[in-house]
Amino acid sequence: MKVLYFDLIAGASGDMVLGALIDAGVSADQLRAELAGLKLDEFDLQVKKVTKNGFQATKVDVAVGEQPPERHLAQILEIITESDLPTSVKERSTAIFRRIAEVESAIHNTSPDQIHLHELGGTDTIVDVTGVLLALDILEISRVFSSSVPLGKGFIEGAHGQIPLPAPATARLLEGIPVVGMDLEAELVTPTGAALLAALVGKFGPVPEMSLENIGYGAGSRDLVIPNLLRVLIGSLQEETEERPQQLVILECNLDDLNPEIYPYVMETLFQNGALDVSLIPVHMKKNRPGVQIQVLAEPFQAAKMREILFKETSTLGIRQLPAARYALSRKSITIKTPFGEIRLKIASGPEGEINISPEYEDCQRAAREYGIPLKQVYQDALSIYLAGSGK
Repeated sequence: MKVLYFDLIAGASGDMVLGALIDAGVSADQLRAELAGLKLDEFDLQVKKVTKNGFQATKVDVAVGEQPPERHLAQILEIITESDLPTSVKERSTAIFRRIAEVESAIHNTSPDQIHLHELGGTDTIVDVTGVLLALDILEISRVFSSSVPLGKGFIEGAHGQIPLPAPATARLLEGIPVVGMDLEAELVTPTGAALLAALVGKFGPVPEMSLENIGYGAGSRDLVIPNLLRVLIGSLQEETEERPQQLVILECNLDDLNPEIYPYVMETLFQNGALDVSLIPVHMKKNRPGVQIQVLAEPFQAAKMREILFKETSTLGIRQLPAARYALSRKSITIKTPFGEIRLKIASGPEGEINISPEYEDCQRAAREYGIPLKQVYQDALSIYLAGSGK
């Protein structure tokens, strides 16, 4: 399993993450070609080598011409939805911008649809977020780990005047994530960097045991007393076995008074915010009432967000939280070309090789409707094309 570790030497920003991934082997030309799918002609991806405190690193700048100074969430989502980016990148970047809008709207006491995203609505941020997701796909990264997040202090100038560090949006986006204060008067983590870490990282802590294959350094803009760098370590992780299960949590609540039309929205919201699995289970409750148990599987650091959603979006008065050990097969996602467009496949492997190959339902559904063919035919053709290409 190919994994990536963020070593946050001096924090994280969108351009630092992108620079580190390019330094680790992503072709800048390939990334430019992929980003052309945004259909925005107002930016240029500039990549150069720089030195920070004696360390060579890659600096990425998104040079932007004339553009709107700020965008509403709907305008950002329209750019992404109407783009030619891969479906998985559209979905993940949409979830990231929705989360940013939720946080900003809560801070400014308005709704996500009404919030002006200021700097975060700029073309450079859209390019940073989608570019990072594209780069991770190019590198075929299956899991992402990270060190604790360093936070600076002081103030910066924002759209509404002086802003304390870490910026309120950054702090809110990092809820549930390990952070550590640094004695530096500088913005070490930007809201974009925080949003990417929250969305991508499955576990924060020390470097996992892996076979190290590549290293990349991404440079920040400022010169600090420490190297203003983000380092990525890429390698192969020992496959999970029964001796090393993944530690997760299960959250569950029983409901007998919720409008059934609300359940799909609750499930979608939980998945968009990082739930690994969500189940609706019929149960028989007190006073002989039929009910539904909502069961959520999540990473421990996501538990607080899952509880927040369940209390906000359902009628529950209490939530049970239980530790869970998950034994999982190694898995990866690849994209193949078919006569019906690109289809993603999930491939699970055991100790002796591949044992389960599953086409992504959303991709197959889109192809079936677009080409007017049976859904099962798309499934069968996608599997046949993959097996023929892999020699099986």
